[in-house]
Order: sequence, then C-alpha cells, then structure tokens
Amino acid sequence: MTLVTLVAGRDAAAREVAIAANLLAAPAQSTALVLEGMPADTVRFDTSIMVSRIAPGCPCCTGRLTMQVTLNRLLRHPPARLYISVADATHLDAIRDFLTQPPYDKLLTLTEHFLV
Repeated sequence: MTLVTLVAGRDAAAREVAIAANLLAAPAQSTALVLEGMPADTVRFDTSIMVSRIAPGCPCCTGRLTMQVTLNRLLRHPPARLYISVADATHLDAIRDFLTQPPYDKLLTLTEHFLV
C-alpha cells in the first residue's frame, strides 16, 4: 500500500517547501509527487523522486481524468509514499473520497493532510 498525503494551499511554492521539509523528516523510501500547476522553482527535488505535474484545476472536478491517468501511471510501480499537492483546500473531502473508491481503495492508504 502506498501512503498518500494531501497538501493544500494557494501558494505553490509554500506547498513544495512543506513537502520538501516533510521528506527530510521522513525515512528514505520511494516517493512520488503529483503537483498541481507550474514549478515554483523554490525547491529542487532529488532526481530519485518521481515528480508529475498536472494542469491547474480541481482534481476531483475538472481534472478528474487527468488525476486518474496520472495515478494509474504512478501505481504501475507503486512508491512507498505519494504526496498530492493541490491549490484549493475546499475540495479535500471530495479528493479523499475519490482516492478511497475502487481501484484506489486497495492501493492507497490516506494519511492526515496538511494545509500551507
């Protein structure tokens, strides 16, 4: 099972800094990131971390298909940790619901989310 942490906040740079800090505090393990929007250029993630960027837009509404395709590709070789970074915190419950539906319910374990 892949542990999933949702990170939400309007500022993309703050989200990426928060993820980087969380990675430093955690034991080394295979990690993937799904980041909404353009790179903030404040953090350079290690090349061993698989980084996928999705276009801005809610992953449970307008970007649902994009999120499904991205997740399906990542989960072909499932990482131990996955961080999903989104700009709009108002839909976190819907995103969590999406991630707990089949087939993801058997592949992912959601952790506490954090807001930046």
